Amino acid sequence: MSRLLSRLDLELVGAQMIAPDETLVRSYADRLREQNREGEVTLLADYVERRLKPSEGRRHRTLLLLFRGENPCEKLAEIVGHIYPEHQSVESITGETIRDTYADLITAADDPERMTHFEPAVMTPRNQAEADGDLKLFARFLKGQNNLVENMAYPDSLKIQRTLVIIKPDNWTYASSKPGTIIDMFSRTGLRIIGIKVHRFSLAEALDFYGPVEDALTSKLAPLFGKKAREILEREFHLVLGEPVEKMLAESFGVEYARDQFHQIIQFMSGCNPKNHPLEHIKSPGMVKCMILVYEGENAVQKIRDVLGPTDPLKAPGGTVRREFGSNVMVNTAHASDSSESYAREKDIVKVEENSLLDIVDAYLALR
Repeated sequence: MSRLLSRLDLELVGAQMIAPDETLVRSYADRLREQNREGEVTLLADYVERRLKPSEGRRHRTLLLLFRGENPCEKLAEIVGHIYPEHQSVESITGETIRDTYADLITAADDPERMTHFEPAVMTPRNQAEADGDLKLFARFLKGQNNLVENMAYPDSLKIQRTLVIIKPDNWTYASSKPGTIIDMFSRTGLRIIGIKVHRFSLAEALDFYGPVEDALTSKLAPLFGKKAREILEREFHLVLGEPVEKMLAESFGVEYARDQFHQIIQFMSGCNPKNHPLEHIKSPGMVKCMILVYEGENAVQKIRDVLGPTDPLKAPGGTVRREFGSNVMVNTAHASDSSESYAREKDIVKVEENSLLDIVDAYLALR
């Protein structure tokens, strides 16, 4: 994922964790065979039928990513690479492709024509016609699908938690490996990603999501900046001001300062200024995007928080997400639920069971 996001001038507009059923697997494999591409297609079609189909009564997770931009199929194909190195163009040999690093094609020592193991790592259409056909196929499958893949039966379900992670807007301002690397760091927990989506916080969602922060900021910052204002006034005007004045400054200037900090958080997460945003657009998607993930497993909340690190990146231990990528208390790269109760509240606000990917695909196909 780091390669896809850092080496492309394409926009990631949608993401969804899916669990293909027999019908999707069979249809997708048939589409691949129809394309008849220099032997690669048979390998890919066989792989889809062997590895993506349900087994032992359980569907298996696959991540679906949707990119938009100029010549997206050609650009993605160059980054993904070919199965056979001899099929690579001269232009693509400028660095390792994803398949150079992660794919495997192993044949028997006594029979080079007999394949013993094949893993393509990533699959992507080679041209727009193929892409449009694939999108129609996946659109039919996605109708009615929940955004959360619930395909596991745990021995002790009472030990299983879910937690929410947000890869914040500062990671998406330009093509960067940060989002993929952050996901890699969270993978150290051994937890499963059961849901993922690209999301744009509306102003209403951001205010609801971060509402509990406003009181905390006020109680923490108002007295602090009331005291600081008193010190500045005493120094500037050569006066000695008493405790009542400091209290008055905390309740006026200090509260206003805390409110401004809260508004900055809301604007950072939604791209909308709460002070002048039109009321009729308060529920419309915001101007900046983030990625929302749901992790599942034993002690999920604490495991994710340990890898994330504390709110202040400067106080975070080395090797944590916020230490590596955070800038300050506000621009601290990612959010994670701090309890199961917080997860229950947050998931409802951002509607983790819903995903806009199908709507984006349908809107695109309607124009074709």
